[in-house]
Amino acid sequence: MEAASFSKSVFLDLAVMICILGALGRLVMAQDQSKLTLSYYDKSCPAAQQIVRKEMDCAVRQNPRNAAAILRLHFHDCFVQGCDGSVLLDDTATLLGEKTASQNVNSLIGFDLVDRIKNQLEGECPGVVSCADLLAIAARDAVLLVGGPYWDVPVGRQDAKTASLELANTDIPTPNQNLVTLIAKFIGKGLSTQDLVALIGSHTIGMARCVNFRDRIYGDFVATSQFDLGSKIYLSKLQSICPEIGHDSKISPMDYVSPNVFDNIFYQSLLKGEGLLNSDQEMYTSLVGFETADLVKTYAVDPIIFFKHFSDAMVKMGNITNPLGGEVRKNCRFVNT
Repeated sequence: MEAASFSKSVFLDLAVMICILGALGRLVMAQDQSKLTLSYYDKSCPAAQQIVRKEMDCAVRQNPRNAAAILRLHFHDCFVQGCDGSVLLDDTATLLGEKTASQNVNSLIGFDLVDRIKNQLEGECPGVVSCADLLAIAARDAVLLVGGPYWDVPVGRQDAKTASLELANTDIPTPNQNLVTLIAKFIGKGLSTQDLVALIGSHTIGMARCVNFRDRIYGDFVATSQFDLGSKIYLSKLQSICPEIGHDSKISPMDYVSPNVFDNIFYQSLLKGEGLLNSDQEMYTSLVGFETADLVKTYAVDPIIFFKHFSDAMVKMGNITNPLGGEVRKNCRFVNT
C-alpha cells in the first residue's frame, strides 16, 4: 500500500511539473531578437539568400542527407550560447570548440558544405554575412528542398568569438533523456512544449547512430509497439544493423518510411510505438506526456498544422541570439585575427 501511494505521489508530482513547465514555456521569451530583421542584407549583400539556396540545392541533389546535416548543425548551434556559429569553430591553441562534445563528436557532419557556402558568400560580399546567419538560412532551405515548409528567416546575427564545450555537453538534448528533462531544456532556451514536439519532427529526415538507439531497441521497443507483426520485422532489421555490442557508428533513418522527405510520417511511427530514439518515443508514451501526446496525434493526422508549428518554432529558436555579440567571421572555422 505504501509503495503504491509513493508511486502515485511521484506520478502526480511529475504531472504537476509538466504542467508548470508547459506554462512557463508559453511565458518565457527567447533572447533579444531586436537586431534581427528580414531586410538586414538587402543593401549590403542582396544576393546572400540566393547564393545559399543555390549551394544547398546542389548539395541536397547530390546527397539528400545534407539537408538533415545542416538542419542539425543549426539546432546544435542555437542550443549553445544562442545561434552564433560557435558549433562551427575548430579547436586551436587558444580556443576549445564544441565539436568534441558528446552529442557532436563522430556525429555532426556538413562542415565542408558550410565552408563552400561561406566561400561563395565571401566572394560576393566579403565580411558581410555571418556564419550564424548562413546556418539559419541554409537550414530553412534544407527543409524546403526535401518537401518541408518555407518560412522567412530574420537575419543579422553575429558570430561568437568563443565556444563552450561545457554547455554543449550539458544543454544539447540527448537520445535517452526523459520527457521532463527535455521540456526543461527547451524552456531554458525560451521554447515551449509545443516547440519541442514540433522541432522533434525534424527527425523525419534524420539518421541516428547505433550507439544512440541501442538502449531503445534492446529496451522497451517491443512494449511500446505492442507486439505488432510489422513492428517485429522492423525491430529485427534494427537489431541486425545494431548488435548489443559494437558497430556504434552504424546508422538507421529515424523515419524508415520516407527518410528523404520532410513529412509527418515520423509522428505516425510514434503512434505505433516505433520511435527509434527513447527521447522521441517519450513524446507519446510518457506517463506524464499529456500535452505532448496530444500534439503527436495532431501532427500525425494534420501535416498543415505540423508545418505551421514547425516553421514558427524554427523562427523562435533562430531568434535565440548570443547577448555578448561578436563579429562576422571570414572563415567559419576560426575567429578573425
